[in-house]
Amino acid sequence: MKSHRKELWFNIPSRRAFLNITPQVESCIHESGVQQGLCLVNAMHITASVYINDDEDGLLQDYDSWLEKLAPHEPVSGYQHNRTGEDNADAHMKRQIMGREVVVAITDGRLDLGPWEQIFYGEFDGKRKKRVLVKIIGE
Repeated sequence: MKSHRKELWFNIPSRRAFLNITPQVESCIHESGVQQGLCLVNAMHITASVYINDDEDGLLQDYDSWLEKLAPHEPVSGYQHNRTGEDNADAHMKRQIMGREVVVAITDGRLDLGPWEQIFYGEFDGKRKKRVLVKIIGE
């Protein structure tokens, strides 16, 4: 069985953003040479997320609005966590909602995604460098 590990690095200039990382993950699969297997894509920071959904601007805007209603950034004084001197309690909660990772089957050397499915990196406390782990196993 083959195993391949790669880190993808992102430095989102805004506090929140959604980035389609499907092409980067597909590139990792190509590098691995795996034809049949599994691909784990994992946000390695507790204020970021990896998830699967449709790449449609309206939906991405809806996610941003919905998450901000569920866990608004302001007022930062409304969170116990922020009493430590940080201002990112909302980002931790947004990550919890959107998830940490996805696992996708690899079939014939390609991501075996459903119609319209894409892999996204969700950033909820940006303006600094963060990484995503891509771990591929298979034959």
